[in-house]
Amino acid sequence: MEKHVLGLELPTDPRWVNIAEKNIEDILIDHAYCEQKAASSCISLIVKYPERQELVDMLTPVVAEEWSHFERVLEEMKKRGFSLGKQRRDEYVAQLAHIEKKGGSREDQLVEKLLINALIEARSCERFRLLWKNISDKSLQQFYYELMVSEAGHYKNFLKLAKSYKPEAYVNQRWKEILAAEAEIIKTLEVRPDRMH
Repeated sequence: MEKHVLGLELPTDPRWVNIAEKNIEDILIDHAYCEQKAASSCISLIVKYPERQELVDMLTPVVAEEWSHFERVLEEMKKRGFSLGKQRRDEYVAQLAHIEKKGGSREDQLVEKLLINALIEARSCERFRLLWKNISDKSLQQFYYELMVSEAGHYKNFLKLAKSYKPEAYVNQRWKEILAAEAEIIKTLEVRPDRMH
């Protein structure tokens, strides 16, 4: 599950995991909202494109899985006496919105949304791997290992769906452009102690 397997061009700054471990309450709160947003994103795609049967079939179980992850993060928080705080602005996702091409056909818009979702899943998976490999809390190590394995296939599903709506050559080229743009975002974003991304 190295970065190149996930397609990412730039690995996470190694300082992130050390900072994250010292701020695990904030990380868990942010992570809970990330899982909630992942479920909501899939729901909105299903609602917007109900006529796309393969999309509905592929994303419906993902909604259930992401929501179960949300519940699991809440359980880990409860064990540690943490409660769900206010949602913070996700600067990473806000920056990704600028990458997404607007306009074009319904297919164009759908493919852009699928590729952005694929990217968020790949980056999340990379961060789960870092937490699994590096944090000292054994219970959270196991938790993040399980989530990493579970999430690993999601980004591939989004890419596969994108290729069913646009030619593979187009999707591959656009994916490369998005990965390059994401690497630039990662370079410029501050390493935050309280964010999954």
